[in-house]
Amino acid sequence: MFLNVQVCARSVTPKPAASLALLVLQSQRGPLPADAARCRRQFPTSQTRVCRLRMASPVKKLNLEDLRTKLIRQEETIIFALIERAQFKHNAVIYEKNGPLFRIPGFTGSFLDYLLVETERLHAKVRRYTAPDEHAFFPNQLPQPILPPLDYEQVLHPNDINVNHKIMQVYVHEIVNRLTEEGDDLNYGSSCVNDVACLQALSKRIHYGKFVAEAKYQANKEQYQPLIERRDAAAIEQLLTDRAVEEKLLRRIEMKAATYGREVEVGQLQRWRTGSDRFGDEVQQFPHLLANIYEHYVIPLTKEVEVLYMLQRWP
Repeated sequence: MFLNVQVCARSVTPKPAASLALLVLQSQRGPLPADAARCRRQFPTSQTRVCRLRMASPVKKLNLEDLRTKLIRQEETIIFALIERAQFKHNAVIYEKNGPLFRIPGFTGSFLDYLLVETERLHAKVRRYTAPDEHAFFPNQLPQPILPPLDYEQVLHPNDINVNHKIMQVYVHEIVNRLTEEGDDLNYGSSCVNDVACLQALSKRIHYGKFVAEAKYQANKEQYQPLIERRDAAAIEQLLTDRAVEEKLLRRIEMKAATYGREVEVGQLQRWRTGSDRFGDEVQQFPHLLANIYEHYVIPLTKEVEVLYMLQRWP
Protein backbone atom coordinates (compact mmCIF):
# COMPACT_ATOMS: atom_id res chain seq x y z
CA MET A 1 0.00 0.00 0.00
CA PHE A 2 1.23 3.48 -0.81
CA LEU A 3 0.71 6.18 1.75
CA ASN A 4 0.64 9.87 1.02
CA VAL A 5 2.11 11.48 4.10
CA GLN A 6 1.49 15.16 4.65
CA VAL A 7 4.24 16.85 6.63
CA CYS A 8 3.76 20.32 8.05
CA ALA A 9 6.16 22.87 9.56
CA ARG A 10 9.82 22.66 8.56
CA SER A 11 10.26 19.56 6.44
CA VAL A 12 13.30 17.69 5.19
CA THR A 13 13.36 15.35 2.21
CA PRO A 14 13.96 11.81 3.38
CA LYS A 15 16.70 9.70 1.83
CA PRO A 16 15.61 6.63 -0.12
CA ALA A 17 15.66 3.53 2.03
CA ALA A 18 14.58 -0.07 1.70
CA SER A 19 11.47 -0.71 3.75
CA LEU A 20 8.71 -3.24 4.13
CA ALA A 21 6.24 -0.40 3.57
CA LEU A 22 6.66 2.09 0.74
CA LEU A 23 6.07 5.67 1.78
CA VAL A 24 5.56 8.51 -0.64
CA LEU A 25 6.44 11.67 1.23
CA GLN A 26 4.97 14.92 0.08
CA SER A 27 6.04 18.16 1.74
CA GLN A 28 3.35 20.70 2.41
CA ARG A 29 4.57 24.12 3.41
CA GLY A 30 2.68 26.85 5.17
CA PRO A 31 0.50 24.99 7.67
CA LEU A 32 -2.21 26.68 9.58
CA PRO A 33 -0.86 28.38 12.70
CA ALA A 34 -2.92 26.17 14.99
CA ASP A 35 -1.54 23.05 13.35
CA ALA A 36 2.01 24.34 13.52
CA ALA A 37 1.66 25.26 17.17
CA ARG A 38 0.23 21.86 18.04
CA CYS A 39 2.99 20.24 16.04
CA ARG A 40 5.72 22.11 17.94
CA ARG A 41 4.16 21.28 21.31
CA GLN A 42 3.63 17.58 20.70
CA PHE A 43 6.42 16.51 18.41
CA PRO A 44 9.46 18.82 18.68
CA THR A 45 12.60 17.62 16.89
CA SER A 46 15.75 19.31 15.70
CA GLN A 47 15.12 18.68 12.01
CA THR A 48 11.50 17.97 11.26
CA ARG A 49 8.32 18.70 13.14
CA VAL A 50 5.67 16.28 11.93
CA CYS A 51 2.20 17.56 12.50
CA ARG A 52 -0.10 14.86 11.15
CA LEU A 53 0.05 11.90 8.82
CA ARG A 54 -2.92 11.10 6.66
CA MET A 55 -3.66 7.82 4.93
CA ALA A 56 -4.23 8.93 1.34
CA SER A 57 -5.53 5.64 -0.07
CA PRO A 58 -9.25 5.92 -0.86
CA VAL A 59 -11.92 4.26 1.22
CA LYS A 60 -12.95 0.98 -0.41
CA LYS A 61 -15.80 -1.37 0.29
CA LEU A 62 -14.49 -4.37 2.18
CA ASN A 63 -14.13 -7.40 -0.03
CA LEU A 64 -14.43 -10.79 1.63
CA GLU A 65 -12.04 -12.50 -0.78
CA ASP A 66 -9.37 -9.86 -0.16
CA LEU A 67 -9.78 -10.38 3.58
CA ARG A 68 -9.48 -14.13 3.22
CA THR A 69 -6.21 -13.64 1.36
CA LYS A 70 -4.89 -11.67 4.34
CA LEU A 71 -6.13 -14.31 6.77
CA ILE A 72 -4.35 -17.01 4.77
CA ARG A 73 -1.11 -15.07 5.07
CA GLN A 74 -1.60 -14.79 8.82
CA GLU A 75 -1.78 -18.58 9.06
CA GLU A 76 1.92 -18.87 8.32
CA THR A 77 2.74 -16.44 11.13
CA ILE A 78 0.72 -18.49 13.62
CA ILE A 79 2.09 -21.84 12.47
CA PHE A 80 5.72 -20.71 12.63
CA ALA A 81 5.18 -19.11 16.05
CA LEU A 82 3.69 -22.32 17.44
CA ILE A 83 6.52 -24.38 15.93
CA GLU A 84 9.05 -22.12 17.67
CA ARG A 85 7.28 -22.46 21.02
CA ALA A 86 7.01 -26.25 20.66
CA GLN A 87 10.78 -26.69 20.74
CA PHE A 88 10.83 -25.84 24.47
CA LYS A 89 9.24 -27.70 27.34
CA HIS A 90 6.12 -26.46 29.09
CA ASN A 91 8.03 -24.52 31.77
CA ALA A 92 4.88 -24.02 33.81
CA VAL A 93 6.58 -21.68 36.27
CA ILE A 94 6.51 -18.80 33.76
CA TYR A 95 2.69 -18.81 33.89
CA GLU A 96 2.38 -18.69 37.68
CA LYS A 97 0.96 -15.46 39.05
CA ASN A 98 3.38 -14.03 41.63
CA GLY A 99 5.27 -17.32 41.60
CA PRO A 100 8.30 -17.87 43.83
CA LEU A 101 10.78 -17.82 40.95
CA PHE A 102 9.96 -14.39 39.52
CA ARG A 103 9.47 -11.56 41.99
CA ILE A 104 9.51 -8.28 40.09
CA PRO A 105 9.28 -5.16 42.29
CA GLY A 106 6.11 -3.20 41.63
CA PHE A 107 4.61 -5.84 39.36
CA THR A 108 1.95 -8.41 40.11
CA GLY A 109 1.48 -11.16 37.58
CA SER A 110 3.31 -13.96 35.85
CA PHE A 111 6.63 -13.79 34.06
CA LEU A 112 4.70 -14.02 30.78
CA ASP A 113 2.49 -11.11 31.86
CA TYR A 114 5.57 -9.03 32.60
CA LEU A 115 7.28 -9.69 29.28
CA LEU A 116 4.05 -9.15 27.35
CA VAL A 117 3.13 -5.86 29.00
CA GLU A 118 6.66 -4.51 28.59
CA THR A 119 6.61 -5.51 24.92
CA GLU A 120 3.27 -3.79 24.45
CA ARG A 121 4.51 -0.64 26.17
CA LEU A 122 7.41 -0.44 23.74
CA HIS A 123 5.23 -1.10 20.70
CA ALA A 124 2.63 1.40 21.90
CA LYS A 125 5.24 4.16 21.71
CA VAL A 126 5.47 3.62 17.96
CA ARG A 127 1.63 3.64 17.73
CA ARG A 128 1.10 -0.09 17.08
CA TYR A 129 -2.16 -0.08 19.01
CA THR A 130 -3.63 2.90 17.21
CA ALA A 131 -4.12 0.64 14.17
CA PRO A 132 -7.65 -0.79 13.89
CA ASP A 133 -6.34 -4.35 13.45
CA GLU A 134 -4.18 -4.37 16.60
CA HIS A 135 -5.43 -5.04 20.13
CA ALA A 136 -3.36 -4.91 23.30
CA PHE A 137 -3.61 -7.43 26.11
CA PHE A 138 -2.95 -4.67 28.65
CA PRO A 139 -4.59 -1.60 27.08
CA ASN A 140 -4.80 0.30 30.36
CA GLN A 141 -1.05 0.16 30.96
CA LEU A 142 0.20 1.64 27.69
CA PRO A 143 2.00 4.97 27.20
CA GLN A 144 1.10 7.51 24.56
CA PRO A 145 2.84 7.15 21.17
CA ILE A 146 5.93 9.23 20.52
CA LEU A 147 5.10 9.29 16.80
CA PRO A 148 2.38 11.56 15.42
CA PRO A 149 -1.06 9.95 14.98
CA LEU A 150 -2.20 8.44 11.71
CA ASP A 151 -5.65 9.28 10.39
CA TYR A 152 -6.92 5.84 9.43
CA GLU A 153 -9.85 5.58 7.08
CA GLN A 154 -12.82 4.34 9.07
CA VAL A 155 -13.98 1.05 7.63
CA LEU A 156 -15.31 -0.47 10.84
CA HIS A 157 -18.33 0.55 12.87
CA PRO A 158 -17.19 2.03 16.23
CA ASN A 159 -16.77 -0.78 18.74
CA ASP A 160 -14.91 -1.71 21.91
CA ILE A 161 -14.43 -5.42 21.28
CA ASN A 162 -11.32 -6.99 22.78
CA VAL A 163 -11.29 -10.71 23.62
CA ASN A 164 -7.61 -10.92 24.50
CA HIS A 165 -8.43 -12.01 28.04
CA LYS A 166 -10.08 -15.12 26.57
CA ILE A 167 -7.21 -15.68 24.16
CA MET A 168 -4.77 -15.55 27.08
CA GLN A 169 -6.79 -18.06 29.10
CA VAL A 170 -7.12 -20.46 26.19
CA TYR A 171 -3.46 -20.16 25.27
CA VAL A 172 -2.03 -20.66 28.76
CA HIS A 173 -4.42 -23.34 29.98
CA GLU A 174 -5.14 -25.23 26.76
CA ILE A 175 -2.85 -24.58 23.81
CA VAL A 176 0.52 -24.57 25.58
CA ASN A 177 -0.39 -27.72 27.50
CA ARG A 178 -1.12 -29.49 24.23
CA LEU A 179 1.73 -28.00 22.25
CA THR A 180 4.69 -28.65 24.53
CA GLU A 181 6.29 -31.54 26.36
CA GLU A 182 5.81 -31.65 30.12
CA GLY A 183 8.74 -30.57 32.23
CA ASP A 184 11.16 -27.73 32.80
CA ASP A 185 14.21 -27.06 30.64
CA LEU A 186 15.06 -23.67 32.23
CA ASN A 187 14.53 -21.86 28.91
CA TYR A 188 12.17 -19.37 30.54
CA GLY A 189 13.13 -16.31 28.51
CA SER A 190 13.02 -18.09 25.16
CA SER A 191 9.71 -19.73 26.01
CA CYS A 192 8.16 -16.39 26.98
CA VAL A 193 9.47 -14.59 23.91
CA ASN A 194 7.82 -17.22 21.74
CA ASP A 195 4.65 -17.07 23.85
CA VAL A 196 4.42 -13.35 23.14
CA ALA A 197 4.80 -13.98 19.42
CA CYS A 198 2.08 -16.65 19.53
CA LEU A 199 -0.33 -14.48 21.51
CA GLN A 200 0.10 -11.45 19.27
CA ALA A 201 -0.36 -13.52 16.11
CA LEU A 202 -3.45 -15.24 17.48
CA SER A 203 -4.91 -11.94 18.68
CA LYS A 204 -4.51 -10.29 15.30
CA ARG A 205 -6.04 -13.26 13.48
CA ILE A 206 -9.01 -13.56 15.83
CA HIS A 207 -9.81 -9.85 15.94
CA TYR A 208 -9.71 -9.74 12.16
CA GLY A 209 -13.16 -11.18 12.55
CA LYS A 210 -14.38 -7.58 12.82
CA PHE A 211 -13.35 -6.92 9.23
CA VAL A 212 -14.84 -10.20 8.07
CA ALA A 213 -18.12 -9.40 9.81
CA GLU A 214 -18.22 -5.93 8.26
CA ALA A 215 -17.60 -7.36 4.80
CA LYS A 216 -20.35 -9.95 5.27
CA TYR A 217 -22.71 -7.26 6.54
CA GLN A 218 -22.03 -5.01 3.56
CA ALA A 219 -22.63 -7.93 1.19
CA ASN A 220 -25.89 -9.03 2.82
CA LYS A 221 -27.45 -6.19 4.78
CA GLU A 222 -31.00 -7.39 4.09
CA GLN A 223 -30.49 -10.59 6.05
CA TYR A 224 -28.23 -9.31 8.81
CA GLN A 225 -30.07 -6.13 9.75
CA PRO A 226 -33.27 -7.77 11.08
CA LEU A 227 -31.21 -10.23 13.12
CA ILE A 228 -29.11 -7.41 14.54
CA GLU A 229 -32.21 -5.43 15.48
CA ARG A 230 -33.65 -8.50 17.24
CA ARG A 231 -30.29 -9.09 19.00
CA ASP A 232 -30.45 -12.71 17.80
CA ALA A 233 -26.85 -13.80 18.39
CA ALA A 234 -27.50 -17.47 17.57
CA ALA A 235 -29.08 -16.66 14.22
CA ILE A 236 -26.30 -14.20 13.40
CA GLU A 237 -23.66 -16.85 14.13
CA GLN A 238 -25.49 -19.35 11.96
CA LEU A 239 -25.64 -16.89 9.08
CA LEU A 240 -21.96 -16.02 9.50
CA THR A 241 -20.88 -19.66 9.42
CA ASP A 242 -19.63 -21.19 6.17
CA ARG A 243 -18.84 -24.84 6.85
CA ALA A 244 -17.23 -25.39 3.47
CA VAL A 245 -14.79 -22.53 4.04
CA GLU A 246 -13.99 -23.82 7.53
CA GLU A 247 -13.25 -27.33 6.25
CA LYS A 248 -11.03 -25.90 3.54
CA LEU A 249 -9.22 -23.82 6.17
CA LEU A 250 -8.56 -26.84 8.42
CA ARG A 251 -7.20 -28.90 5.52
CA ARG A 252 -4.95 -26.01 4.51
CA ILE A 253 -3.64 -25.60 8.08
CA GLU A 254 -2.83 -29.30 8.29
CA MET A 255 -1.02 -29.26 4.94
CA LYS A 256 1.01 -26.18 5.85
CA ALA A 257 1.93 -27.54 9.26
CA ALA A 258 3.02 -30.83 7.66
CA THR A 259 5.34 -28.86 5.39
CA TYR A 260 6.69 -26.28 7.81
CA GLY A 261 6.91 -28.62 10.80
CA ARG A 262 8.70 -31.45 9.07
CA GLU A 263 12.08 -30.57 10.55
CA VAL A 264 10.81 -30.26 14.12
CA GLU A 265 9.31 -33.75 14.29
CA VAL A 266 12.32 -35.19 16.10
CA GLY A 267 13.06 -36.08 19.71
CA GLN A 268 10.45 -34.81 22.11
CA LEU A 269 8.59 -33.09 19.23
CA GLN A 270 8.05 -36.28 17.25
CA ARG A 271 4.57 -36.89 18.66
CA TRP A 272 2.20 -34.91 20.87
CA ARG A 273 0.22 -36.30 23.74
CA THR A 274 -3.55 -36.02 23.91
CA GLY A 275 -4.84 -38.14 26.80
CA SER A 276 -8.57 -38.07 27.49
CA ASP A 277 -9.36 -34.60 26.26
CA ARG A 278 -11.69 -32.84 23.88
CA PHE A 279 -9.49 -33.75 20.89
CA GLY A 280 -9.84 -37.51 21.35
CA ASP A 281 -7.72 -40.33 22.72
CA GLU A 282 -5.45 -40.98 19.78
CA VAL A 283 -1.88 -39.75 19.66
CA GLN A 284 -1.77 -36.84 17.22
CA GLN A 285 1.07 -35.53 15.17
CA PHE A 286 1.85 -31.87 14.85
CA PRO A 287 -0.16 -31.00 11.70
CA HIS A 288 -3.34 -32.54 13.09
CA LEU A 289 -2.74 -30.82 16.41
CA LEU A 290 -2.53 -27.39 14.78
CA ALA A 291 -5.69 -28.05 12.79
CA ASN A 292 -7.42 -28.95 16.06
CA ILE A 293 -6.17 -25.73 17.67
CA TYR A 294 -7.77 -23.78 14.82
CA GLU A 295 -10.96 -25.83 14.95
CA HIS A 296 -11.53 -25.66 18.71
CA TYR A 297 -10.07 -22.24 19.57
CA VAL A 298 -9.23 -19.91 16.69
CA ILE A 299 -12.43 -20.38 14.69
CA PRO A 300 -14.83 -20.19 17.68
CA LEU A 301 -13.14 -17.09 19.09
CA THR A 302 -13.17 -15.46 15.66
CA LYS A 303 -16.89 -16.18 15.38
CA GLU A 304 -17.43 -14.69 18.82
CA VAL A 305 -15.72 -11.49 17.67
CA GLU A 306 -17.84 -11.45 14.51
CA VAL A 307 -21.08 -11.84 16.44
CA LEU A 308 -20.11 -9.20 19.00
CA TYR A 309 -19.24 -6.83 16.17
CA MET A 310 -22.58 -7.42 14.48
CA LEU A 311 -24.43 -6.75 17.74
CA GLN A 312 -22.49 -3.53 18.26
CA ARG A 313 -23.25 -2.46 14.72
CA TRP A 314 -26.75 -1.49 15.82
CA PRO A 315 -28.32 1.02 15.71
